[in-house]
Formats: sequence, C-alpha cells, structure tokens
Amino acid sequence: MARRSSSSSSSSSRWRYLHPAYYLKRPKRLAFLFIVFVVSTFAFWDRQSLVREHEAETSKLQQELESLRDQLRKAGVSVHVEEHTSTKNSKVIDNGNAWNGEMDPINNERREKVKDAMRHAWNSYVEYAWGKDELQPRSKSGVNSFGGLGATLVDSLDTLYIMDLKDEFQKAREWVATSLDFNKDYVASVFETTIRVVGGLLSAYDLSGDKIFLEKAKDIADRLLPAWDTPTGIPYNRINLAHGNPHNHGWTGGESILADSGTEQLEFIALSQRTGDPKYQQKAEKVINQLQKTFPSDGLLPIYINPHSGAASSHSTITFGAMGDSFYEYLLKVWIQGNKTETVKHYREMWETSMEGLLSLVRKSTPSSFSYICEKNGGSLSDKMDELACFAPGMLALGSSGYGPEKAEQILSLAKELAWTCYNFYESTPTKLAGENYFFYAGQDMSVGTSWNILRPETVESLMYLWRLTGNKTYQEWGWNIFQAFEKHSRIDSGYVGLKDVNTGDKDDMMQSFFLAETLKYLYLLFSPPSVISFDEWVFNTEAHPLKIVARNDKVEDVGEAAEAKPQSRAVIRPFGRKQGRYSSIDN
Repeated sequence: MARRSSSSSSSSSRWRYLHPAYYLKRPKRLAFLFIVFVVSTFAFWDRQSLVREHEAETSKLQQELESLRDQLRKAGVSVHVEEHTSTKNSKVIDNGNAWNGEMDPINNERREKVKDAMRHAWNSYVEYAWGKDELQPRSKSGVNSFGGLGATLVDSLDTLYIMDLKDEFQKAREWVATSLDFNKDYVASVFETTIRVVGGLLSAYDLSGDKIFLEKAKDIADRLLPAWDTPTGIPYNRINLAHGNPHNHGWTGGESILADSGTEQLEFIALSQRTGDPKYQQKAEKVINQLQKTFPSDGLLPIYINPHSGAASSHSTITFGAMGDSFYEYLLKVWIQGNKTETVKHYREMWETSMEGLLSLVRKSTPSSFSYICEKNGGSLSDKMDELACFAPGMLALGSSGYGPEKAEQILSLAKELAWTCYNFYESTPTKLAGENYFFYAGQDMSVGTSWNILRPETVESLMYLWRLTGNKTYQEWGWNIFQAFEKHSRIDSGYVGLKDVNTGDKDDMMQSFFLAETLKYLYLLFSPPSVISFDEWVFNTEAHPLKIVARNDKVEDVGEAAEAKPQSRAVIRPFGRKQGRYSSIDN
C-alpha cells in the first residue's frame, strides 16, 4: 500500500507541470517558458529561410548553366553532359524507381557492346553507302530507298549524339549542311519522310542546338504540307518533293491510311514550337479534330479513311499492327508532349477509349496462355499479331500512370503479359530472332507466319519502357538475349543484315535505317540510367527520335487557314503505322 501511495503521489506531482494554474502562480517560470518558445520558433523559421534561399540559389545556378550550354552550342561547341554522373555513389530517384548512381558494371559493359555495334553499323554505312538512303551490306553498295534523302544518315544523327560519338556526329552534320537537298523529282511517303527525316532533324536540333537541322526540317516539312490540302484536312499519303501533286496509293482505292495520316502530330507540333510558325501544328491537329467528330465508341478505327468525306472504310481491317499502330501511339504521346494539360486532354480521352477497344481484342493462347492482340475484320477476329504490334506493351506501360490505381494496375499487367508474348516471338525460333507476324492456333500457342526478320525495334522498345517504369531487370536480360541473337545471325563484316527466314537463318541484303535509329538506340537506353533522355523531359516519336517537351502555346489551337503566325516557345536545350521497312522492292 505504501508503494502504491508513493507512486500515486509522484505521478500527481509530475502532472501539475502541465496545468496552466501552476505557471500563473509562478510568473518567472512562465516567462522562461515563453522565451524558450519564441527562440525555438525563430530558429525554426530561420532554418526554413536558409533552405528556401539555398533552393533559389541552386535554381539560379542551374538556369545560368543551361544558358551557358545553349550559348556554347550556338557557337558550334559540342556539349554532351550526362546528368546522372553528378549522382555517383549515391541513390537517386528517377521515374519512381530507385537507381544506384554508380553505373552497374554489367550494364556498363552491355551498353558499350551496343555502342560498338552502332560504330560497326555506322562505319559500314560510311564506307559503302555514304549519302545513300540505306546500305546493302552483302553487296557493299548503297541504295536510295527514299529518293536519296540520306535516310540512314539523318535517322542516325540523334543515336550518334546520345552515344557520344562526337566525330561521327560532326561528319554527319557536315553532310546535312552541304549535301542534303530535298528538291528532288521523287514521290515520297509523307509518313516515312515525316517520322524519319523531319523527326530525325528536329531531334538533332533539340539535342545539339545547331540551327542547320531546324532549317532543313522546315524545308522538307514545307514540301510535305500540300498533302494536307483536302476537304477534310486528312492528308494524302504521297507527294512529289519537287512538284507537289499529292495523291494516295492506287492499291488503297484512293483512300488514306490511318497510321500514315495520324502519325505526324508530334513532329509538326514540335516544328511550330521551334519556328514560331503555327501552320504545321494547325495542319496536323486538324486531322485529329476531324477524326474526333466520328470517333467510334470502342476507339478502334479501320486502316482506310476517305480524305474527302472523313469516313472510315467499314470493310477494312482494324489492327494494332501495320498501317494502324502509330495512330494510337501518337494519341498518348501528344498528350505527354503537351504537358498533359487541358488543351490536349482530348488526345488522352481518345487514347483511353481506344485502349478499351484494345482490351476487347486481347485473347490468350493454349496451352501456354500467351496474351496477344487480335486483328478485326468486320465482325470477326483474326488470331494474328504482327511483331509491329509489339510497340503496344511499351505504350501501355507509358500510359498506365494516367489512370487511377486499380485501372493503372490492370493496364500495366497487360503490358507485362504482352511483352512476354513478344519476347517469345524471338525465343520460339531456331535463330532466336522474331518473324514478321504470328498466328495463334488452338492448342499450338504461336506459329510464325511471314518468317523474315528485318531488324525491327518494337520488342526492345517495349522492354526499355517496361524496365524504366517497373525497375525489373528481367527486361534487361531479355533485351540482352535479343541483342546477342542479332550479333550472332545479323552481323557481318560490312554491316548488319536481316534474315529471309528466321527458321533457317538465310540472310537478306539490307540494313534498314531504323536499325540504327531505333533498335540500337533502344538497346543502348535499356542499359543506361533512366536520366539519359528522361521520360520527364523527352518524348520519342515512332522512329525513336526524342523530342524535347516544352511549354505548349495554346494560341496555335485555331485550325483556320488564315491564322496569323505568332512566336512560339523555344525549346530549352539540354545535353541530352510503324515503319513498313524495305524487304525486297520499292513501291513508287
């Protein structure tokens, strides 16, 4: 009892210090308590002020650094800084993933191997096909697949810059400045010329700040613009670079192709931003405005559209493969390019509608449950998937963060499932290289259809996105396996070739320009820190050309023909349907 009484008394004594009456009877202690409170408050706010001043000073120094870099570029001095190097021996957060600031030695070795592959491909092009569109490695000769626009050279500019191949980049830059001429009596694909040439030049400008690239991009874009002069604004897909005369392919019955008509927005919006001339953005965005008027409830458009009426051809195929794919890709990426603001909200809404349509096309194989995206013809589904459609896992992963948590998880989960299928397009053949398309038959999983491989990038593109957005190194391992298969079966002394047949390994005689523009670039980035061409600052066009994300000038929204050109925001320069390819003949 005595202990309990003593304890109770002691406890009561301690609690009295919390009672206001105690201090009211003792003014000296109240004054002391007040002084402690005031001093503590001043100390706290003083520290907060120091933090704010430090942040302001850091921001000011960063702005001065960027201004200096810009001045150096304008003076012709090459500037290449990889921002991640400042975080060596520390942990940094990029895109929500923890990254060890010190380069992983395995990744470092692998990306050097990819860089060596780029050197080999580039040096072979320089030696045997300089100035030509593409290299025929076995013949050791060049061929003008795109009318003599130096397609491989222009496609390679940003890859050379990103890989810090300075001498090679400078040599290519001199050719662009002195030899690249677009005044050619050649009927060009508006789509291919936009994604490869306009995109390649704009990316080189954004990376280097060299205005020669912007001037050339404006020149070729001006030659393409008459293709949009249709009653609906939906462009014709072909045009003579010297004489105009836009028209469509005969084999489409005079109709425009979905991917060819809806895959110029990124490039033309960027060109308006960098030149201050709104006409490019107006032409490209009018296409989306037209398609939005009759956009179907499932968001799935057939691959043929009438440029005079704007009506989609109900009898044509719906696909995320050839002639459909990059239309859906650009709905998402223009939203990202536009800083995800209200002005570009309709792009995101159209994309989400289309993704619901994509979900309706997904099936699983037996017995292994590979998820795949069907094609649709009328009311029936075809169990066929192009390797071209393997861009979709990356697109889904990139767009998943715009959803709420539950839906985001569903979309990201589908991206992972489709990536596994696409990787098995490679793993299922004797050469470990994927065929052009696959069929899914009951009880047989996947069977290669068209069996050639032309060095396509779509699967490694998706692996790069998924690795960056999930941090799962499995995607790096898959990409490394694919790279090793290219090294084993496609590398020869005079470049890289595709395969006529992935089952036999028989080689063709073409090094596609997108092998240097996309396949090797995505592989290099797969083994690089996420801060190298960060998703927060750059958006890739469908030819893997990164374009700087800048503030969007909403005054360029008006698609009227008489809109007056007004200055646009200049890019802040800091260091740092998918292509049909050419397998045999060129269709002019």
